[in-house]
Amino acid sequence: MRLDGDIYAIVEFQHVKPGKGGGFSRTKLKNIGNGRVVERTFRSGDKVEEVRIEKREMQFLYAEAPDMYHFMDSETFEQTPISKALMGDATDFLLENGMAIVLVTDEKPIGVELPNFVELTVTETEPGVKGDTATNAVKPATLETGAVVSVPLFVNREDKLKIDTRTGQYVERV
Repeated sequence: MRLDGDIYAIVEFQHVKPGKGGGFSRTKLKNIGNGRVVERTFRSGDKVEEVRIEKREMQFLYAEAPDMYHFMDSETFEQTPISKALMGDATDFLLENGMAIVLVTDEKPIGVELPNFVELTVTETEPGVKGDTATNAVKPATLETGAVVSVPLFVNREDKLKIDTRTGQYVERV
């Protein structure tokens, strides 16, 4: 929805019908542009502008400088630059030539969604010590994208891991 010139996504809402008077809705809205969450109450007669958001599958081509990422539309082959601010944590798990869903409204990108799981290779981690598996001990591992995740002690360099992009956590070895 568009509210005060910004685009918001509804995070949470609760419809309230008091004993007397009209009903209203309490909402938590997330600003798509800057990620801030605000609380707002809407009366039963309030109107908001609905915003159509398209999901386009695009291929990540390359990163330019530290804050600009270039994507190519899979159907039209148009290239679209997207700033790091719009991408959020997606940059941690994005590989060159990897696919992503770009959220577009009014022909402008407003966000990027990665697949729920990605497979990445470990580039750096300390070797696990044999016999040190009595507990669920973890160690840091650096992935090929530069992201650091906690992994079990048995994970070694060059292992391919399945990572959950929503939480940034290790799932399994592939």
